[in-house]
Parts: sequence; C-alpha cells; structure tokens
Amino acid sequence: MQGRKALLEALRVLRDREEEAEWGWVLSGELRPHHQQAVDDAARQGLAELADRETRAELSVCEDRAVWWAARLTAHGQDVLAYADATPAPAPSPERPAEGEQPIELYRSEVEALRLYVHIAEKLRVPPVKGLAERVRTARQLGNRWLMHLTAERVESVAYALYLRPMGGSVTEANRFAREYGVAFHADRSTGSVQLTRVT
Repeated sequence: MQGRKALLEALRVLRDREEEAEWGWVLSGELRPHHQQAVDDAARQGLAELADRETRAELSVCEDRAVWWAARLTAHGQDVLAYADATPAPAPSPERPAEGEQPIELYRSEVEALRLYVHIAEKLRVPPVKGLAERVRTARQLGNRWLMHLTAERVESVAYALYLRPMGGSVTEANRFAREYGVAFHADRSTGSVQLTRVT
C-alpha cells in the first residue's frame, strides 16, 4: 500500500509539473530524486512515458542545456489519477438485458469501483465503452452480488475499471474478475505499456 501511495504522489507531482512545462515534458532536476525514481517505476507500468534519446536531444536544444531525463504522464497514468482522486458515485434501478449480452455478477466493492469509473467518464482518456453506464445504473442486486448483462466489449471495459482501482486500493477485485470472466489489464514492464490480457 505504501508503494502505491508513493507512486500516486509522484504521478500527481508529475502531472502538476507537466501542466506548467513549456515543452510538455518534466525535465531532469524538476522532480525530487524519490519522485523521479517513482516515475521511472511508473513508466515500467505504462503510467508515464520517458523521453527517448532523440526527444532529449531536442529538449536540450530548446532548453540550451543538457537534458538527461524527461517524463510525462501517459493516458493510462492520467486515468489512474482521475480515478484515484474521484469521489464515490451514485447508485442503481433495474432493466432488461439486450441481445448479445452475458450475465456478469459483481461484488459490492467491484460495483462501487465500476460506478466510480462511469461517473468520472468525462475526465478519463480511456472512458467506459458506450452503454456500460446504463448497464451499471440498472444492475440488479441478488444477495451479496449485483447482476448485469454485458457485451464482450463492455466486459473489457469493466476489466479496465478494475485495473484502475488497485493503484489506490485493493487488487482483489481485478484478480477475481480475471478469474471469473477471463479478462484483465496489466502493466507490461518490459514494454512500459498497459495491455488487455485474456486469462484462460
């Protein structure tokens, strides 16, 4: 948990510096060493982008000094912050399933994560797919689970919402959803990108 807090803090600092940055990149020396180290880790998770050699050379010319390191948030990093900084969202009222949808059952914490995701859709770079908000709104409670009917594309969107949640809390929801429904988003540290994974 402490590691996630440190990562989120560094991403927030990066976002704030990036908003003020003349060239759209936060340069070496503009972050404290522990924040820069956390941003390096965030880049391995696809949440930040580190400037390549060519970009650093261009920035060095613009700055009239050597730029050895530069970073900026990725769309996924911005979404993680939007999600982490959002307040909890409002609740449901049932409707009938549409053709081509499969039944999905979610626990309370998973539904809350999903409600928050659709609630902050306008702030996200990777927003919920069309129709997901309506399905979340009309989810029906069955005991300790909520039932909704979703297309394959909407199931992937749920997996993305549950990918965002662990950055500020528990990974339990994303792991259970991956086991039950076979889809998850993961950071590929070797490429520094966020990818949809099908779990068999």
